[in-house]
Amino acid sequence: MSSVPALPAFRPAGVLGAARKYLRIFRVSLVERLAYRADFLLGTVLRFLPLVTSVLLWSAVYRGSGNDTIEGYTCRQVIAYLLLVHVSRMFSSMPGLASGIAREIREGTVKRYLVQPLDLQAHLLAYRAAHKVAYIVTSVLPYAILFWLMRGYFEWPGEPMVWGAWLASLLLGFLLGYLMEFALGLLGFWFLEISSFLYLVNTVSFFLSGHLMPLDLFGGRMAMFLKELPFQYLAYFPASVILGRESTESMVRGLLVECGWCLAFFVVGRIALRFGLRRFSAFGG
Repeated sequence: MSSVPALPAFRPAGVLGAARKYLRIFRVSLVERLAYRADFLLGTVLRFLPLVTSVLLWSAVYRGSGNDTIEGYTCRQVIAYLLLVHVSRMFSSMPGLASGIAREIREGTVKRYLVQPLDLQAHLLAYRAAHKVAYIVTSVLPYAILFWLMRGYFEWPGEPMVWGAWLASLLLGFLLGYLMEFALGLLGFWFLEISSFLYLVNTVSFFLSGHLMPLDLFGGRMAMFLKELPFQYLAYFPASVILGRESTESMVRGLLVECGWCLAFFVVGRIALRFGLRRFSAFGG
């Protein structure tokens, strides 16, 4: 029997040594994920089918309303937004991460991170980064074809700063999505089964992140309130940046606030891991 009273201090031989270790994990995971590149490609193509439904739906909404714009969005801009949200979610979605962590806690296999020189949070981050790289590499061609076919819906910005802010928002969206899911998965230390709770949270996140429609369409105070939540950075904010709907000031502010949310969820995850391990006991080999 082994009982873990507290989170072991993570003290690698040095910063470079730790970086090399997790870079090696990233490379191994990348090779593993690229073995399933056909699955990634098929999944990408199938994800385009609901998008076709969304385009038809919003075209019907605008025709039925009799208005050219709704809350400052034309029909063409809404469709462009929905296309760009797919790119945002490509970075920020973490399917199976929280449930996988909870399952490892429940089955006791999380103990491998306690007997090996591995940090749970860093190890899973390297693994997920490899997963995203494999997915993005195999999805580039289908997305390039889709955006070329739909090029008439876009008015791309000419300022390099906007493109840089968009890329930064995507990368931060990946980090924020990972840290949020990691913290949720640690609830497995306190609850035996959290699948229903995760389903609820993911459904709310899907809605509040702006995946279904731009948050601006909620109008007034509701839209302002939703933009104060961290969920917008998973889908809405990157799309809003590249569509040119953010001023320079709001872009910078948004990126800084997103960094703040990343730091907050990182701290929450570390604290939850420390206190969770005090409750954890592993038996047998």
